[in-house]
Amino acid sequence: MAHELSTADQLAIRDIISLYAWALDTGDVGGFVRCFCSDGILLWDAFEEPLRWQGHDALRHFATFFRDMPTSAGRQHHVTNTLITPCAEGARARSYAAVALRQGDGPHLLHVMGYYEDLFRQEGGKWAIAERVIRDWSGPILKEFAGQTGERVARPMPLPLAGALYPDSGS
Repeated sequence: MAHELSTADQLAIRDIISLYAWALDTGDVGGFVRCFCSDGILLWDAFEEPLRWQGHDALRHFATFFRDMPTSAGRQHHVTNTLITPCAEGARARSYAAVALRQGDGPHLLHVMGYYEDLFRQEGGKWAIAERVIRDWSGPILKEFAGQTGERVARPMPLPLAGALYPDSGS
């Protein structure tokens, strides 16, 4: 049976969700990696083949790749409507996620519209991401709407993302 989460636990989890976005969007590679458990997993399940990074070395590679990509400057992750529930492993969360890209003086581009499915657990006395799955706002999440099949909608991986792959992490 899952335990109850205290208000302090919920606030600490929300802080990690925010720190992830701030670290990624400001090029803070170390801060990004610290959001994850030592064996933490980031799974980007939007493409024909899901992309996977596991462990701090692979996550550091991911964050460094995006920091060093010139088109990343000016990117902002907007994470809202987070639902946190206790589970046997620690806590689960679901959040809306949108990524905006600054385009000179504008108008700016909404680049990603999706959601996160997270698993958090305590490591070293602190909450951290054990697994984050990034999904597009399509497919199964919309199955209740008329005209939607609920089937997973996968798109080809954009070629520039090839550099983000980390061979020892299964991606």
